[in-house]
Amino acid sequence: MLGRLIGYISATDGRPTEALRLVVAARQAIDDPAGHRRAVGSALAVWLAFLPIVAGIGAALVWVAPIVTKVGPALRPAVHLTAALLVAGFLLGGLAAVPESVLRGMNLGYRRMGLQAGLNIIGGVLMALALTRGFGLAGVAGAQLALGALTGICFWALARRYVPWFGVARPTRAEVGTLLTMSAWLAGGELIAKLSLASDAVILGAVVSSSVVTTYVLTGYAARLALGLHFLTVGSAMPGLGGLLGQRQFERAAQLRRELLTLTWLFATTVGATILLWNRSFLGLWVGEQLYAGFWVNLLTVLVTVQTALVRSDAYLLDAALQPRPRVIVSVVAAVLIVGIALALTPSLGMVGVCLGLLVGRGTQSIAYPALLSASFGGPRRVPFRPIARPAVVSALLFAATGVLGERVRAPNWFAWAGLVAMSFTLLLAVALVAGLPAEPRRRVLARGVEMWRGLRRG
Repeated sequence: MLGRLIGYISATDGRPTEALRLVVAARQAIDDPAGHRRAVGSALAVWLAFLPIVAGIGAALVWVAPIVTKVGPALRPAVHLTAALLVAGFLLGGLAAVPESVLRGMNLGYRRMGLQAGLNIIGGVLMALALTRGFGLAGVAGAQLALGALTGICFWALARRYVPWFGVARPTRAEVGTLLTMSAWLAGGELIAKLSLASDAVILGAVVSSSVVTTYVLTGYAARLALGLHFLTVGSAMPGLGGLLGQRQFERAAQLRRELLTLTWLFATTVGATILLWNRSFLGLWVGEQLYAGFWVNLLTVLVTVQTALVRSDAYLLDAALQPRPRVIVSVVAAVLIVGIALALTPSLGMVGVCLGLLVGRGTQSIAYPALLSASFGGPRRVPFRPIARPAVVSALLFAATGVLGERVRAPNWFAWAGLVAMSFTLLLAVALVAGLPAEPRRRVLARGVEMWRGLRRG
């Protein structure tokens, strides 16, 4: 809950690094080292301009953290300290994101993959040490702060090595103003995204109890992990699409969007069905089935995950087209619906009410984003429903079958669970590929898979 709460301040930092990534991606084919360095300088100027606002809001969140989490007087000092350390880590992460944004904008995000994996291991070790040595919540937050400092140093060295022009130059006032305008829209979009994505745990904790949040978060853990992997993959693909849009190659960009959405649907459907089948066994082996939220929450969480993956893919594309404004306007409507419906239904339906709020509210984005992108690529402002009918039916059938079956089957141990998950994933992937896609999209997906495999072998 503290992590979700402090995460709200990410909407108040102006999002300069995200704007920097988009600008670099759109200009990556232009040979202008000085202009690129001024873009980095503009991002740092915007970050500094927003720093007092971020610090002030962070201090307010630190003060209210014990109230939101409903802890007793004995735990309030620890909660205050933990929240303060999380705020400090957020501020440090803003600087660490500058070189990372440059790498991603130049389509060199893969250069950080090995380093990122190593840093994740170091972060896990630091958190484990903090817990085993008895430092509690504050120790975990301190471990994240140390990891943020190490990440910034490593990414800065990586950018200096692989991006010849990387550095900082003093920008003009006009350049700062342009980046500031884009950053403001992105910051607004981030705030709405936090309300949409992170409000579930906060609403449950405030309306019901923090113990219900535990059950809800653990039941949705596998789905959120899969969603994070998808976000990382899609985010890595955006610089290439940003370059195409910057060169106004709309037909090629539209083709890549269709391919991206097809891969997203295939991934989300296969992973979602696998989660429905084995999530109860996973929780039983990990923390005990008493912390499993039940069939409906499991199913609704997977549906929210699939919907979020598809929505986020189109959101990334709208940003890559340097059009965050219409996306943010639609997101405002979605966030109002999400929070309003969740607050209305949670007192009586609990976790199911929160999930229904997410599904219904985000439906506005599912309809509006494809229409906005179609117009951006020179097509009609409408949603092509016919191509998505077949995949939607296949997803519904797979989710219904695996959801019901998952309530009846159990894996006796971790070894059996891992083997069953691998076999189920392979079978469900084949079924979704054959039943859900027509011949031509299926051929393109298989060709893309072969291409990726060859790239991995060469790597």
